[in-house]
Amino acid sequence: MEHTSVRNRQTATIELAKAAMFTSAAVGAGFALAYVPNIELITAIVFAAGVYLGLSWGSVVGAVSMLIFSGVNPMGSGFINPPLVIAQVISMVLIAATGGLLRSWIFSAKWTKLKIVFLGIIGGLLTFIYDSLTTLSTPFAMGFEEKNLLAMYLAGIGFTILHQISNIAVFSLILPGLFSRVRKPS
Repeated sequence: MEHTSVRNRQTATIELAKAAMFTSAAVGAGFALAYVPNIELITAIVFAAGVYLGLSWGSVVGAVSMLIFSGVNPMGSGFINPPLVIAQVISMVLIAATGGLLRSWIFSAKWTKLKIVFLGIIGGLLTFIYDSLTTLSTPFAMGFEEKNLLAMYLAGIGFTILHQISNIAVFSLILPGLFSRVRKPS
């Protein structure tokens, strides 16, 4: 008969391995699309990690994925801009946590058109939060005054809109297929 602590360690090891796989998928996808402006899969992968692994492990995946991707980004390390990295990590933790909180809803019923649209809207809103936090964090690190924040925010609105549209598409066209084909975690 197996001892309870051995079973708990085995479960923790399995969850850690799953988190490592989601993290490597997020970072790998980030590097694969690094030179394509505002088209990315990190957000969707981190959200899926929250759905499959739950709030706690999903949040770990979000934080670690963004720390690795931002720290060794081929376009330059984010660590030279600490407020940006903090905003990125907070955003990804929020994205994973949202996936964890919506876990039962995602696996609760069939994928109707309304459910697919709603998931796309969730992806768009999470991307808007990410873009807003990261865009507004940069001026503080660069020494801009508060009066320049709106101009700075509006200057990047085209990229922000593209990012949101692409993530709405990913959340509504790719994630429902993933969630309906991969069995519900126990």
